[in-house]
Amino acid sequence: MSTQILICDDSALARKQMARALPAGLADNVQFANDGDEALQILRNGQAELLFLDLNMPGIDGHQVLEHIRKEDLPVFTIVVSGDIQPEARERVRKLGAIDFIKKPTDTDIVASLLEEYGFYRREELKAAAEQAANPEDQPSKAPEISVSLNEYLQEISNVAMGRSSDLLARLLRVFVQQPIPKVAFIATSELHMAISAAERESSYSAVCQGFTGAGIAGEALLLFEDASFQEMAELLHYDVVEGAEVNVEVLMDMSSILFGAFLNGVSDQLALKLGLGHPTVLGQHRPINELLEHHSNREEQLLCIEISYAIENRDIRCDMLVLFTEDSLPFLEKRLEYLVD
Repeated sequence: MSTQILICDDSALARKQMARALPAGLADNVQFANDGDEALQILRNGQAELLFLDLNMPGIDGHQVLEHIRKEDLPVFTIVVSGDIQPEARERVRKLGAIDFIKKPTDTDIVASLLEEYGFYRREELKAAAEQAANPEDQPSKAPEISVSLNEYLQEISNVAMGRSSDLLARLLRVFVQQPIPKVAFIATSELHMAISAAERESSYSAVCQGFTGAGIAGEALLLFEDASFQEMAELLHYDVVEGAEVNVEVLMDMSSILFGAFLNGVSDQLALKLGLGHPTVLGQHRPINELLEHHSNREEQLLCIEISYAIENRDIRCDMLVLFTEDSLPFLEKRLEYLVD
């Protein structure tokens, strides 16, 4: 049985993981699209029967691809593969025509079961495919090799971890958290406040930080909470009092507990290590970004910075989470990258 398969994801690591999750034999007939535009062109040319589609992409995202497929009546079955595991996200893609949803990182057994369920793969073929996989020299895969950089690897790791933290926040507050594309940059500590997106909004912020350490890795997580969001967030958290300095600190601590814990657990699970967390510390309140990040400006060090800008749909609530890895963490991360992509 031969099925034309298209994997659409802006992450090279995710494309590679998805291709590897396909049962032996099916991966020989796979095409890749780096974004929604490229995927739609392939679909319009009738070159794919089954689409594995990411949601969170620059340009035309996965939701928009699904809308185009439905509007143009393109003949393809779509399975969404995403780190956005909010219940509402699953429901939305099904309404747009996706036949199913797989959470990242992809699991080979789940993929095989879904393909069998929808008739793309038959149980009686599993044994023959397994034998072929055991002797790959008999029929080498036609799928092209995919190279992955450290930035791409960390962006995908962050995407999956972000999905966990957003899902927890969405379930606790009964809201929908809009998923950004994580930003990954290697920057000097003195340039940190200029490099992050929050600095462009010219708002005042309050901030909390929490250090973390693990085998070969260290850093800190910072939450920059936009001051204009405090009252509405206190209302969502069902506080009896929703204004005042003490309430703002409580919001900071609750939000950092939710977002830091879920995100860092998501990172540690993917890196197969245990992270120890320090005590959260309030860096300051109601101040410009550059002042809140002043404690970094005197360090002569490069930092690997992951930035995620959280926003809650239909609410005036915004906050930025920065996860900063020390320069000494790079050898460990590069070694883990080799393990994941080989």
